[in-house]
Amino acid sequence: MTKKELAALVVERLKEEYPGAECTLDYNEAWKLLVSVRLAAQCTDARVNVVVKGLYEKYPDVNALAGAPVEEIEEIVKPCGLGHSKARDISACMKVLRDEYGGKVPDDFDKLLKLPGVGRKSANLIMGDVFGKPAIVTDTHCIRLVNRMGLVDGVKEPKKVEMALWKLIPPEEGSDFCHRLVNHGREVCTARTKPFCDRCCLNDICMKCGVPEQIR
Repeated sequence: MTKKELAALVVERLKEEYPGAECTLDYNEAWKLLVSVRLAAQCTDARVNVVVKGLYEKYPDVNALAGAPVEEIEEIVKPCGLGHSKARDISACMKVLRDEYGGKVPDDFDKLLKLPGVGRKSANLIMGDVFGKPAIVTDTHCIRLVNRMGLVDGVKEPKKVEMALWKLIPPEEGSDFCHRLVNHGREVCTARTKPFCDRCCLNDICMKCGVPEQIR
């Protein structure tokens, strides 16, 4: 079985297992997803979803948040951890959106990467979830699971994993595939405990489960 054939099986199995997979960060505007994904670094999505409610009550749009003192943003977001750096990045990012993009989030990957606090993972999330364009979001779940499955071989650097997956995953499947990996990583193929291979929908094709067939 080639890696591309394995990838096709994994995509279909996860699609059946998690048909409604989607981003677990709450947002109704693109700029809010930018804020939330920055806050989600080393923090749970559930906590971010609670914290941003207070942030948006006080600063309901890009202009308001861009004009907010960094210290006030930090005071609100500090429960997410790394409050100072996150507040600084959010403030700077909102200022760029206000001053260069009329308050709108650009739908161009390279422009997104130039926004303060936005890396490849965040830019891909925006491209896939907001604009419906091909995206591969290499978060910790994605990196852990694709290594265990045998889609990549001991690759831990996010960009290298992303580049490898672009060659294996159909572009139209990438965004949802990564959301399904998050669901699977939280529920079955966990990090802090032994993976629940006995109830995994991939246990007959996953390298972690000791499948003997070579993946080329």
